[in-house]
Amino acid sequence: MSASSGQPVDGFEADLDDLPSLAGFVENLSQKHPRLDVLINNAGVFKTSQPRLPSGFDGRFVVNTVAPYLLFKLLADKLSADARIINLSSAAQAPLDMNAFWGERSLSDSAAYAQSKLALTAWTHFLGNSLADKGPRLVSVNPGSFLATKMVKEAYGSSGNDIAVGVDILRRAALSEEFAGAHGRYFDNDSGQFSNPHPGALDTQLGTELVQSMDKLISEAI
Repeated sequence: MSASSGQPVDGFEADLDDLPSLAGFVENLSQKHPRLDVLINNAGVFKTSQPRLPSGFDGRFVVNTVAPYLLFKLLADKLSADARIINLSSAAQAPLDMNAFWGERSLSDSAAYAQSKLALTAWTHFLGNSLADKGPRLVSVNPGSFLATKMVKEAYGSSGNDIAVGVDILRRAALSEEFAGAHGRYFDNDSGQFSNPHPGALDTQLGTELVQSMDKLISEAI
């Protein structure tokens, strides 16, 4: 298929709640594209009929929080020095229960979503600051609340707001100069500016614990 600009577009499939399969996805991708300049972790899940995976982990945390981290790790040597990794956060963020992260406590869809998005924002902030002088730019973006996506329709029964709002901010985050030095920062598209996320996402101790926990989870899953 081809993009509207006339440039060719390659498509690859990945199951983000199956962490072992992501290694195969990255291998296929790397064979065709040995260098990457932008990684946008756009996939997310709010509502699912079976939140607990066969592995015992909560699939909502795996897709929303862990899979983007694993993709970042697997693609690290393919990313150019000035590459940008854009993680889709949300205005819905809530303090993280690590027992829920490990699948030891059940959460409602809304609670799991909000906690998984805070966790995503937290590790983005932590690693973005850590890599500011030596690695790609990591930023988190709330693309806009209640956009007209399939997830919003399923979760809230709402047709949602103009999805072009979210498309535009992701384009800016990937290409514009305003994001060039935004290491670990959070952009809130509802207010149209960089701002502070939930205070929990700025907790360095949580960021450290999350990275260690995700490394452990990945080592057990793969």
